[in-house]
Amino acid sequence: MRIRFDYHSLAKFGRRVRFYAGGFARYYMPSCLFRAFYRRRLRKLTPEQRAYAEARVNYYVNLGSNSVLDPETAVAVKDFKFPWHKKHRFSGYFFDLFPLVRIGAPDARFNYLFGDINYETPTAAFVKSRPVADREGTNSVLVKLDSVRHFSFVNDTVAYRDKKPQVVFRNIVRLQPHRTAFLELYHNHPLCDAGQVNDDEYVTNRAFIKPYMSVEQQLGYKFIATIEGHDVATNLKWVMSSNSIAVMPRPKIESWFMEGSLKGGYHYIEVRDDYTDLPEKIQYYLDHPEEAEAIIAHAHEYVAQFLDKRRELLIGRMVADRYFSRLS
Repeated sequence: MRIRFDYHSLAKFGRRVRFYAGGFARYYMPSCLFRAFYRRRLRKLTPEQRAYAEARVNYYVNLGSNSVLDPETAVAVKDFKFPWHKKHRFSGYFFDLFPLVRIGAPDARFNYLFGDINYETPTAAFVKSRPVADREGTNSVLVKLDSVRHFSFVNDTVAYRDKKPQVVFRNIVRLQPHRTAFLELYHNHPLCDAGQVNDDEYVTNRAFIKPYMSVEQQLGYKFIATIEGHDVATNLKWVMSSNSIAVMPRPKIESWFMEGSLKGGYHYIEVRDDYTDLPEKIQYYLDHPEEAEAIIAHAHEYVAQFLDKRRELLIGRMVADRYFSRLS
């Protein structure tokens, strides 16, 4: 495995170290402290702050009237323990969920599913991702999981007008027909610098393979393709915090980032699901830089609401509280 030493990779490594150190420290705190801190933070909210937080909770928790627990897989709060004797593939997920559910009563039970969830769960469960929700109700309750990987933002110092006038795409492509379709159209297009970075048995066309490109290198382009993978597009958060513009079809999967609430032409450049209108959309914004910069400003405003870590933790605990209240 090759180790990347670009700034973004090193910063990500530092975030992981801090994340796991904090996770293990919280793991040994008494549950009563979690509940006390939560109640105290709630009391300090102003009416405006409470209204904002409740709106977010309503988005994440939209359980239908028939939503129930799965009794066979539900776990009690007091029994939710770190899996010391198992493979730690989802240890990051565990440490994201643990400080949220600990505000529940010891015997309160819940379901959860770790990993890339791109389907509607049959029973009420905490998940990282779900299909863009039917506002009539969904069993999938969004919480901020795999946060170290997904919630990475950048401080982009290069102005939009100083960047290359192309769309860049660098990603792993494995069993993802929609990403393959994008490469089939644009791996050799003059408006695009598009390629996949994995060279393995999943490669369908070796012409698609291009060298790895760091986040810093991708930020040299005016436009960055944010194509969903097995669930959400991981790079969407840092792209929207940059001075480049996300280019993508309307999201079909959403996460804590509330992708389903994003507006095409306002927060990002929306293209058709088959990507065929991408050249004309890109040329339009190349010809209208003021409109492109307005999209960047709107994207920054959207990202800003996720930067207050204390508030994000509180909203996550409010989501857990709503879940337990609804299913108790």
